[in-house]
This record gives sequence, C-alpha cells and structure tokens, in this order.
Amino acid sequence: MAIKLAGMKTAKPSEIKIENQSTIDLPKNTLENIKNATAFLPIEHLRGLERVRLVDFIKVPQMKTEVPIKGDLPGLYHPKVGNQNAWLEISIGALLQPTEKFMTRWMAKTSFKSNLSGLIFSLVGQHYYFTLKHSVKKQNLEPQVRQYAQKNLRDWSEKQNENSFRAKLFKPLRPMIERWAKWLNKKQAKAKKN
Repeated sequence: MAIKLAGMKTAKPSEIKIENQSTIDLPKNTLENIKNATAFLPIEHLRGLERVRLVDFIKVPQMKTEVPIKGDLPGLYHPKVGNQNAWLEISIGALLQPTEKFMTRWMAKTSFKSNLSGLIFSLVGQHYYFTLKHSVKKQNLEPQVRQYAQKNLRDWSEKQNENSFRAKLFKPLRPMIERWAKWLNKKQAKAKKN
C-alpha cells in the first residue's frame, strides 16, 4: 500500500478566497495580483488562511470609541478564533489614498502592485510566525516578520522583472552596489556610535 501511494500527488490545496467589499475602484488586475502574490509563497505558509477581504478602510475591532489614529491602517491579520479560520483584511483606501491630493494619489496608484504584494507578504508572515513557527519568541516576532516580508518581496520583484531591460542592465552591478551599501551602513553606524 505504501508503494502505491508513494508516487501519487497530494490533493491540490484550496485557493484563498478573495472578497471585495470595497466601494473604491480597484486598479486593473488587482485580484490577479493578489492571486499571484499568494501563489508565489510556499503552500505551507498559507495553511489555515481562509480568505483575503478587501475593504475601504479598516476599523480596528478592539477600539470601542472613535479614537483618532494617525494614518490609515493598511492591513490587519485576524488569527483563528474558535472554528473560524485565520483571514487577512486589506484597506484599499490606505493603499490608494483616494482623499489626498493628485500627486499623492498618482504616486500611490503607481506603486499599488508592489505595496499590495508587500502587505500580503507581511500579513502572511504574521500568520506563519504566529501559528506555524513556534520557536520564535513574542519579542522577536516583529523583526522576523519584517525579514520574511523583505525576502519574499525581493524574490517576487526579481521574478517579475527578470526579463526587463533594467534588470539585465543592473544585474552585473548589483554585488558592487550591495557592498557599497554595506560599507555606508557600517560608516553610518560608526558615526552614530561616536
């Protein structure tokens, strides 16, 4: 029996549902971008996530009174509670900034795809470290999630732009630029120390 099952593929995991409850017009291919970003991540990291909900603005559920919060909350991770699986909530208003001036709206719209992907990677990183990675202590959680999101965003953007002219032009220069950045960071840390 074990030999027969050894060559069989596992059942395809169910996709994460995307609920669009936002009244703000989404940029073209937003839902496909969300699917591509979640498909880029390992399946194990998405285990237990049920859906991604797109809303206009996030209302923090813990706040009973209307306390003004500086800036809009772009995303919120809702962990598993009882028999309801974990899910992600993304604020389209915080990413697109529809109430701001033209230049701010234009900048937000041009960087929407990468901001959305970075936010998804960050929220999935929270889910991964909260539920699946038990060796991380609570005080070390934020740097781990930030590192997870940065690594996945860098790999994702390289995959998206691997055949572009700019990527081909700067790929040979990248090690030199990274060494230069590392040297400048050391110099800045030394200057702060003194």
